[in-house]
Order: sequence, then structure tokens, then C-alpha cells
Amino acid sequence: MVKDRTGAVPVDSAAVEPKDAAVAGAVDVDQVSTSPIEDPRVEALATAVCRLRRELAGYQACLSDRSVAEDALGELAAMAHTGSPEVPRLRRALLAVAGALGSVSALAVPVSRLREVIDLFGAEPSQPRD
Repeated sequence: MVKDRTGAVPVDSAAVEPKDAAVAGAVDVDQVSTSPIEDPRVEALATAVCRLRRELAGYQACLSDRSVAEDALGELAAMAHTGSPEVPRLRRALLAVAGALGSVSALAVPVSRLREVIDLFGAEPSQPRD
């Protein structure tokens, strides 16, 4: 094994890259976006979701709807990751989080912040009534 000056072992990229793109879990590095989030609202959403997830994980009391809140936060995180969240889905996920955690005073600040961030995306488009 040959080490460079820093003591690290150089990696032969041909030895670690899959030869066949059909290999399960193979990711084409050229297709992975490394650009920063362009919309500040999306960045704020990702931050608010991350903070509430952290606070919820640290809240050790038994919550009967914890899994509902965690699922909704997962959906919000996925929408933030895509960079183009849909307002109706944002609002439904917020409703699930608020219903599950709204009565927990220890989580009131991060839940409120999440609501404020989702409000930045505007109102749902109105549905025509028949």
C-alpha cells in the first residue's frame, strides 16, 4: 500500500466505481447537484424542519402522535430537498405537525417558526366552486 506525503492512501477511482450502471445504489456523480439552495424560502424551510426534528428528538416525553409528526417532517424535508415545494402539500404537512405537536409547549417555538416559514410560500391557489 503506497501512501502520499500526508499519509493518506490514494484511491484508484476505477477500482471503486461500478462498471455497470445497473448496479444497485450506483450514483452517477456528474448528475448529483451540489449547488446551494437558490430560493431563500426553501433554505428557511430546510432549516426550520431540521430544528424542529432536533427539538422533537430531544423531547423525551411520550407523544402519542410522534410518528405522525416525524412522517410530516420527513415529507417537508423531502420537499425542501427538491427545491420546489408545493403549497398544498406544505400546508397539509404543517397541519399534521401542528395537530401532533401543537399542544406541546416545549416545541411551541420551532412549530411556530415552521408555520412562519411555510407562510412565506403564500396561500394555496383557490379552488373554483361549482
